[in-house]
Amino acid sequence: MPQPTRVALMLDLESAYWRHLSVFAGAHAYAAAHDWETIIDEYADDTLPERRGKSVPYEGVIARATKKLAQRAGRLNVPVVNVWLNSPALEQLPGVFPDMTAVGQMRAEHLLSRGLTRFAALVANTVAQKQEIKGFRNVLAKESYKCVVAKVPLSPSSSLAQWRKSEQIIAAAMEEWETPVGVYIGGQDIARLVAQMCRRRGLRVPEDVAIISGYNEPALCEKPSPSLTSVELGGERIGYEAARLLDDLMHGKTPPGGPILLPPQGLVVRESTAFYAVDDEVVAAALTFIASNCHRSIGADDVAMAVSMETRTLQRRFRKVLDRPIATEIRRVRIERAKRELAQSDRPMGEIAHDVGFGESMRMYEVFRRELGVTPTQYRQQRQLEKAK
Repeated sequence: MPQPTRVALMLDLESAYWRHLSVFAGAHAYAAAHDWETIIDEYADDTLPERRGKSVPYEGVIARATKKLAQRAGRLNVPVVNVWLNSPALEQLPGVFPDMTAVGQMRAEHLLSRGLTRFAALVANTVAQKQEIKGFRNVLAKESYKCVVAKVPLSPSSSLAQWRKSEQIIAAAMEEWETPVGVYIGGQDIARLVAQMCRRRGLRVPEDVAIISGYNEPALCEKPSPSLTSVELGGERIGYEAARLLDDLMHGKTPPGGPILLPPQGLVVRESTAFYAVDDEVVAAALTFIASNCHRSIGADDVAMAVSMETRTLQRRFRKVLDRPIATEIRRVRIERAKRELAQSDRPMGEIAHDVGFGESMRMYEVFRRELGVTPTQYRQQRQLEKAK
């Protein structure tokens, strides 16, 4: 009886980050479908022998790769796929990563959709967050907006001194903010500290400081109030595609010329951005009505009736305040809801189109092709596992 392929998983699972666990789940899903034996080994860089001639326990490794792992695996010709964008062995190994530039763009687009015109960011000096802030600022620059950026420690709670230093950096950065301001924060722990400091200063979240932060780690994002809007990176797909790439490498295929970058699965909108930062109270009320009723068959006349204003007058105010007509805002909200459903569920297209307000799947198809350049099916495939290959 042939022995199963033995693959090591070195994914820092004891950190209990959901994104690590979901990468593990995706890799295991591929392994189960291909009769691999997966072995959790957080010290695979030590388990692999230093030189040839000794027994090699694994045919391949999926890892948050260290330099030692890259060196030992290279000497032994053991394929490794890296899933850690901040890895010190980033340039040495093939990898599968979230597209962090696209993550930054998604964050900026969400804050812009809230009507914000002032922006700030608190980021650590990592590869991932450098790519994110680049995408974030590029979107803002297209709208002629600037962003005040401050560098913060990657691990603010690693020591009391680091914690106090983080508080001082954030306090200095907050002195430069003009409210209302939309703030992108690289990590959930820093975001929690910012929310606390806002409360001490009498600043409201989200009305004064709208926070979009980190990745969808439920334990940190959902409690306490305000819950934090975050990005779901789609860790399962990263793990699955990493395993698929490792399978190719173990069968002698040439590694790709660069890293495989996967788009984020979607945005998880919570309390920290649940508002509209517009000075016009009527337009703000109209936006709230659209957000609550876009699943219905509503148009500009319905929105105007809801805020007790003549349609033509409300159209002028929308163009003045938001630089877009009412219909565009209705369509934008429907697209965003459809994107979340497509990325995070397996519901039929017809059901999604009906529930988000497009009515029929063909109408949703037409809007996606025109506005996003892809069909709803293509959008879903880009963000979910493709297990049929």
